[in-house]
Amino acid sequence: MAYYCVLSVLLTFFFSVSLSFSLPVLHVHIRRLYTFHGHGTCYHRAQVRMEHPPSKSEKMGKSRLFRVSLILGSVFMILLIIIYWDDVGATHFYLHTTISGPHNSQQPPEGNPDPKQKPEPDKEPSFLSDIDAFVNQFLVGTMDPTEQIGGQHLVADAQNQSNESKSDEMFVPRREWKIHETPISSELKQRQEERKEMVRTLCSANSTLEFPGKNRTFDDIPNKELEHLIVDDRHGIIYCYVPKVACTNWKRIMIVLSESLLVDGVPYQDPLDIPRRQIHNSSLHFSFNKFAKRYGKFSRHLMKIKLEKYTKFLFVRDPFVRLISAYRNKFEEKDQGFYKGFARVMLKRYRNYPDPPASVVDAFVAGIRPTFSNFIQYLLDPRTEKDAPYNEHWRQMYRLCHPCQINYNFVGKLETLDEDAEQLLRILRVDNVVQFPRSRRNRTTSSWEQDWFANIPYELRRQLYKLYEADFRLFGYAKPEKLLHQ
Repeated sequence: MAYYCVLSVLLTFFFSVSLSFSLPVLHVHIRRLYTFHGHGTCYHRAQVRMEHPPSKSEKMGKSRLFRVSLILGSVFMILLIIIYWDDVGATHFYLHTTISGPHNSQQPPEGNPDPKQKPEPDKEPSFLSDIDAFVNQFLVGTMDPTEQIGGQHLVADAQNQSNESKSDEMFVPRREWKIHETPISSELKQRQEERKEMVRTLCSANSTLEFPGKNRTFDDIPNKELEHLIVDDRHGIIYCYVPKVACTNWKRIMIVLSESLLVDGVPYQDPLDIPRRQIHNSSLHFSFNKFAKRYGKFSRHLMKIKLEKYTKFLFVRDPFVRLISAYRNKFEEKDQGFYKGFARVMLKRYRNYPDPPASVVDAFVAGIRPTFSNFIQYLLDPRTEKDAPYNEHWRQMYRLCHPCQINYNFVGKLETLDEDAEQLLRILRVDNVVQFPRSRRNRTTSSWEQDWFANIPYELRRQLYKLYEADFRLFGYAKPEKLLHQ
């Protein structure tokens, strides 16, 4: 396609130049034919004009006509080049994205699919189908090496592997899998299926659960709201990060896997070695909201390809406990950005401080800070979201990750983080490459809820539950009855 576009540009350019040369000559021939076949006055005028050679001004006019034609031809060529890069250039970038390992979100059918399988003859090929075919040859469905299909074990011995044809070897990931002696336990698999089924059931049209955005399609989601979906093309992974749900460590994992951060030209191998100031640097993470800038009009189609083929996961947490954790992290610690953007607003509205200190340090010295009750008031205040959407640290999880529009392959929970992390890395076949860091910090737990909500009126507690009800139900967290009723 690029060949034909460039050829058309060159032909257009040469046609413009040729036309600029031929127009004056063509004009003279037409005049002569008209004169010779004309009558009376026309012939006389031709004789008079032929007796008088073209003046200097006429020559200048022809030269100007040539320059104008040349300029118009060049402008037309530039416009064609712009159109070419808009329609084809983005796809050209996409087709050169590095993909090293096959991953599929769905289980493959029995037997290995033939990556060289030709398209059916009754289907007309299209440009977008060519993209699908290109991606499919890298994203052939695979399973855990310890799993069994059709009664035969997928882990072949070295002798059988050496006899495989070269055509099959090209589709083997460029890394070694960690072979486990035992498969993932049926209990863990069942737990995952129950979590995913819960989401599917409540997202269905038959569910009584209603919340904003439930029934919209993926195409209806603005690009800005897709910024939490991080893509790793090297391993076929999409991670939706939820702040205050171990997202710092999972971002470390994604940096190691994508090799997006180097030290002395070498990518980091230990997640804990990555400087903390770099972990949340958005330039190190390729997220969905960046697709439009890179891929143009093909961005949505390419997103859907990756969502269909890649392994997608997220981690969630008890919504009320997440709020407590967000408050502790952002308002009990000296964070100037959150103090200026949110704490001062709370102090003015709910603590009767018309002019609170401008600096978080000065405010802490003076003992001026918003209480957890002020924070809850801020969340329930209708003015809050009129000014701007919730900050990501307390925005509802379903608004960050869109579980009704994206079919996640793995739903992890902070409450079972260690088990889920080990299971997920094994499913992703990267447990030989990276290990999830163990948490060393004082983690907020659900046992703290009663103490933290002790000073919150029951009516505000019920309003807060209504605000986060979708998160509670979608992700299988029990309704906190003791907090909501006296």
